[in-house]
Amino acid sequence: MSDYSIPFNRPITVGREYENIAEAVRGGVLSAGGPFSARCERLLEAMVGSPRAILTHTCTDALEMAVLLAGIGPGDEVIMPSFTFVSAATAVVLRGGVPVFVDINPVSLNLDPAAVEGAITDATKAIITVHYASVGTGIDRLVTLCQRHGLILIEDAAHAVGATFEGQPLGSFGQMATLSFHETKNVISGEGGALLINDPELIARAEVISDKGTDRARFERGETQKYVWQDVGSSFRASELTSAFLLAQLEEQDAIVARRRELWARYHIALESHEIRGGLLRPNISQSCGTNGHIYYVLLSDEDKRRTLIDGLKAQGIHAVFHYVPLHDSPAGRRYSRTAGSMAHTVSIASRILRLPMHLGLTNVAVDRVVTALGETLGKPSDG
Repeated sequence: MSDYSIPFNRPITVGREYENIAEAVRGGVLSAGGPFSARCERLLEAMVGSPRAILTHTCTDALEMAVLLAGIGPGDEVIMPSFTFVSAATAVVLRGGVPVFVDINPVSLNLDPAAVEGAITDATKAIITVHYASVGTGIDRLVTLCQRHGLILIEDAAHAVGATFEGQPLGSFGQMATLSFHETKNVISGEGGALLINDPELIARAEVISDKGTDRARFERGETQKYVWQDVGSSFRASELTSAFLLAQLEEQDAIVARRRELWARYHIALESHEIRGGLLRPNISQSCGTNGHIYYVLLSDEDKRRTLIDGLKAQGIHAVFHYVPLHDSPAGRRYSRTAGSMAHTVSIASRILRLPMHLGLTNVAVDRVVTALGETLGKPSDG
């Protein structure tokens, strides 16, 4: 049980989750590859326009699959942000590759395409970009860069289910994209993820890799009389119970996104006066980005101010949190990766960002209470 009256996140059911799970149990298929899994995959393919979606246990699994499909091996370099979760970097290191960290744009909080171009070497094989807070700014320039240099583009779209850039779904720009359905995301299944494959030439191998390195998918379609070990792989695919829960969420995706956008806008409007007074900076999102309301964050003047706000909100029962600790300066980051260029924006943003409560259980009254408490805390002098 949370100690907070307004928690940062609260998983919410939205439709037929329990009924679907009961139906899966009655149907006698609980492992991967059942009818609920298939329905989720077809729905994701239709939503994003990808030729093939494969459900996975987690987004981490999807990233590990993507790196395998990209052919990353010993010494291959993969450019990515340091301001992200560890899974993308770990996926590269597991194949013997080298994560190459570059700085982010201080407005979009996404990879800075100019920094990316400066980091490309003869060893560069792929770019993993993160759509932070479901913002797609810069993805068009990264597509052009990859085409010019013959690189593979992988979209880490863990934040971006239902988001767009210039009207095109995020997750449809790169050869591959990964999604997350972790309980903190918009569309959830507890744990869960998906790999979206936009290059048809990768589909056959992706099916093999996802199913322990076997051609079981071909066997189940009647294309071969038995299935055998064909390639490297692992048990990446999500169970039917996870898929049953997820289907109910995917079917309500439009309503979920609409409500989160309402909450996001309520924060944004209410915090304008604080930005005018210089107490914080709100997200500055291009009109070309159709975000999904996944995260509402503010940027403070420094880390001490953020700590004051976290503590002040906690005293009023409100759970606000920071985000990523930069990977390039972590023990494993220093051991396994290299850094290209200045990381000044990454370091600055990571020390000043504060994420406010955002989930479907949040009411308008709760948002107003968060804003009021934030304003009261901002008005108090810092202990420092």
